[in-house]
Amino acid sequence: MVPVETCEPFFNYMRKSVDLDADTMQLIADHTGEVTLPEKHLLLLEGSPCEKIYFIVSGVGRSYYTDFSGKTITWNFYFNTPESISKNLFATDYRAFLNNTLSSVAIEALSEVNALMFNKTQVNYLIEKSHTYERWMRKLNEAAFMNMYDRAFTLLTKAAADRYHKLVKEESHLLQMFSNYYIASYLGIAPQSLSRIRSQH
Repeated sequence: MVPVETCEPFFNYMRKSVDLDADTMQLIADHTGEVTLPEKHLLLLEGSPCEKIYFIVSGVGRSYYTDFSGKTITWNFYFNTPESISKNLFATDYRAFLNNTLSSVAIEALSEVNALMFNKTQVNYLIEKSHTYERWMRKLNEAAFMNMYDRAFTLLTKAAADRYHKLVKEESHLLQMFSNYYIASYLGIAPQSLSRIRSQH
């Protein structure tokens, strides 16, 4: 349970898809928590149950997984800025959260992170008690699916240079926010390869 005003960043995101009344906002505030996590804190471990969703209020983080060769790949970045979309705002392994399976990724804080936290019991309660929240969750599920599909399709089908061009076109703000090491990992390439691609374009 947190004060309604504490949830205002979350409500602002919800208002992009649904209309909110005072009762709905109070219900949500009564069934969420607020956490402050230190830099390098692991919000989720790879291979563990995923029972929480974090809505980022401030700070930055990333999720990552280990591929078949043992290389660490950054799956996603988390932050709350005007450029953020759902995949940046919600730190979780959404597939594992919905399906009660073990997480495929780890999530770490790259700075101190302030977030609103929803556990599975709270999410299920809000879906059951609020038609507005249920409708919003359906739209969030659609956005999460599209984001995951686009991310996987990009990694599987595009050459490294094309992945970089897509990043510059669609998510250029990441280049200012994160180190070359993390950007290269996000693109699935070595830092040296990223430097070479940049020097050629």
